Amino acid sequence: MTKKYFGTDGIRGRVGEFPITPDFMLRLGWAAGMAFRSMGACRILVGKDTRISGYMFESALEAGLSAAGADVMLLGPMPTPAIAYLTRTFHAEAGIVISASHNPHDDNGIKFFSGQGTKLPDEIEHMIEELLDAPMTVVESSKLGKVSRINDASGRYIEFCKSSVPTSTSFAGLKIVIDCAHGATYKVAPSVFKELGAQVTVLSAQPNGLNINDNCGSTHMEQLQAAVLAEHADLGIAFDGDGDRVLMVDHTGAIVDGDDLLFIIARDLHERNKLQGGVVGTLMSNLGLELALADLGIPFVRANVGDRYVIAELLERNWVVGGENSGHIVCFQHTTTGDAIIAALQVLLALRRRDESLAQARQALRKCPQVLLNVRFAGGENPIEHPAIKEACERVTLAMAGRGRVLLRKSGTEPLVRVMVEGDDEAQVRGYAEELAKLVTEVCA
Repeated sequence: MTKKYFGTDGIRGRVGEFPITPDFMLRLGWAAGMAFRSMGACRILVGKDTRISGYMFESALEAGLSAAGADVMLLGPMPTPAIAYLTRTFHAEAGIVISASHNPHDDNGIKFFSGQGTKLPDEIEHMIEELLDAPMTVVESSKLGKVSRINDASGRYIEFCKSSVPTSTSFAGLKIVIDCAHGATYKVAPSVFKELGAQVTVLSAQPNGLNINDNCGSTHMEQLQAAVLAEHADLGIAFDGDGDRVLMVDHTGAIVDGDDLLFIIARDLHERNKLQGGVVGTLMSNLGLELALADLGIPFVRANVGDRYVIAELLERNWVVGGENSGHIVCFQHTTTGDAIIAALQVLLALRRRDESLAQARQALRKCPQVLLNVRFAGGENPIEHPAIKEACERVTLAMAGRGRVLLRKSGTEPLVRVMVEGDDEAQVRGYAEELAKLVTEVCA
């Protein structure tokens, strides 16, 4: 059943353009409150990142939830995974995050967590969507939802993050730079790493509502790279605006992406016989990750792009580690969703156990050259399904004899076909990618 408002990661768009408007958020709060209250007593947590529109949407959601008879607990600016965690610990029926993640300040969105700190089941999203199209009512005055604020939310989450490493853990002697993207981690992340003994230099931790993800954080790594070199730091850690993605920089200034970090975490768990099953990546995970894991005897499967699909695959297989090259990494042995701070801690712990630098640890994963070309098309028939393109993809895949990979996928937001080829030989990979892109262009003409 097609959803009208919910995408793969909640509801997101440009502030002031439907549905990211105050009146829609009022109705969304009411619809969510009615949906959860139909199951019994209802308490819902609401948190947000640091973008300026969060104040407006927080108030609108609060009014709608109260009108439906749901009690509201406000968290203020907190990382998305913190809201998942606190929803569980407060035994709330749901958690709501007001955030557009790594997008600029003029976007915003809404994500929901269930009472178990996981994505909402499809049936509840469908129930909320049906209620959004129903006339809005207000419960009688004595049954209106009450609103309170959780003042110790940051402290609770800091302790939770620290509990993901052994109590004897100390990062004393480790010099790191943290880029908080002027986002939701700006208070929490520096405290976690400082309290575990690291020497911390903090960047982009002065949010003003407009500067979230602005030339900083995991989408703009140049500032962090320069600071790691200038400070002679051991490594740098970059978060995105809502704190569910992490990338790193080694002491040479080289970027360490999600595939690298996922490999370091998985290898550490495997060496300690703590890796339950294998690793889940996505269609965009580098072939080098798959090959490096295979060398260790670790199974690897690919999910569709998006943390929702990675998490679904992990749950189905009862595995504990998965992620995307964008830095969204899930460690189910510690939490229920992608958590940038916890993932970063697991990487630092793995480096300490092996007495390795980040630069040394990533050497065991040799990335395969990857070429990605975008081909615009006019719409209509899906060019990926064209027989000539299918035949060409099969021919190229066969020619690479298990040491390469072809992926064609339509963009979810633009009329583009993304042509990706990766393999051992960079010149060969580029040649195949250009050949396939040319064929797509001809088919679409």
